[in-house]
Amino acid sequence: MKNSMSWLQIGVVALCFLLNFNDGIDVLLVSFTGAEIMKEFGLSNTELGYIFSSGLGGMTAGCFILAPFGDRVGRRKIFLISLLLISAGMLSVYFATSYGLLLVFRALTGLGIGGILPNLATVASEFSTDKTRDFNVGIVQGGWPLGAILTGFASAWIVPELGWRFAYLAAGIFSFTMLVGVYFVLPESPAYLNRDKLLVKRSSWRDLFVPEFRQSTIYLWLATFFGFITLYTVLSWVPILAKQTGMPFELATYIGTAMNLGAFTGVFVMGLLIGRIGIKRVILIYVLLAFVLLNLYGNLDQDFLLKFALTFGIGFFVQGGFNSMYPASTRIYPSEIRSTGVGLAMGMGRFGAILGPSLFGLMADSGASISMRFVVFSLPIVLAAVFINRIKSPNL
Repeated sequence: MKNSMSWLQIGVVALCFLLNFNDGIDVLLVSFTGAEIMKEFGLSNTELGYIFSSGLGGMTAGCFILAPFGDRVGRRKIFLISLLLISAGMLSVYFATSYGLLLVFRALTGLGIGGILPNLATVASEFSTDKTRDFNVGIVQGGWPLGAILTGFASAWIVPELGWRFAYLAAGIFSFTMLVGVYFVLPESPAYLNRDKLLVKRSSWRDLFVPEFRQSTIYLWLATFFGFITLYTVLSWVPILAKQTGMPFELATYIGTAMNLGAFTGVFVMGLLIGRIGIKRVILIYVLLAFVLLNLYGNLDQDFLLKFALTFGIGFFVQGGFNSMYPASTRIYPSEIRSTGVGLAMGMGRFGAILGPSLFGLMADSGASISMRFVVFSLPIVLAAVFINRIKSPNL
């Protein structure tokens, strides 16, 4: 494949970036509005954790049920179905009248996000040149924290002025706009359209366990499981912890925004480093520094500026390190089973994403100190790096 990208290829990668930007809005909005939802519905920390986990449960189902269909019916159709689910779920939260409905609507939103995220990595990979593939897949992941950054700034104004429900209404309208954009702009992946007819068959999870891929699949699943435990616990709870220390809403929201600003920066730097030192080394360096910063955060007395700086660093290294797994996963599998391989790996990881925020809330309600909680939840991402480095795929 030629090294220079056409305008079509650049446009598709940019659209994937915007779709991930949209998912950053949809996932992180609960973190920025969680304190207000707790107040209106009279929820405990544990019950709020279940709201986080309901969305993550939907994402898990989407990774297992929707994402693999990208290998069967095409990436574009899965994007359209997923965006329809996301839009419906976000708009429905605006009208939710009970805690139970919130759980259902967040699960519906998560189902769409789970279907679209693995296919974003697949499409970015398949529309890239060999030279730009790792960078493009990595930088597409930067859309997610950028969406979260702007969500933080928007929430700091919208929630005090118009209420938390209006934030979901605005997010739902934006998701619907992306649905229209995909319908009119996004072509189907050439790798999907031009598959060798002798190789075309229904992709199955069994394809991931043939001798060529078995060990890589197991290690990738373990890596995403442990990585998601740390990532989603941090993303879900850091903004809430800032609010619970008594910070004004705007300052506490900026703490969450600092984490996502760090994540965006970390993902961009990660994309540059992968081509120079390799995916495995990038993950190892990022994860070890993430471990240090998480433990500093849990053990230091912090004023606003120190908390802001540590949160930025946590976002940089935790999310930057975890997102290196996306280009890694697209390199393990060929195009015929790529959506299935990436989707199921992220699906297995979502079990960690469900487990982490709920356990963090349960530990808080049981009286565990912040220090203890951050020690416990800094360890899984280290295990993730260990498993990624054990993968023997020749493409890594």
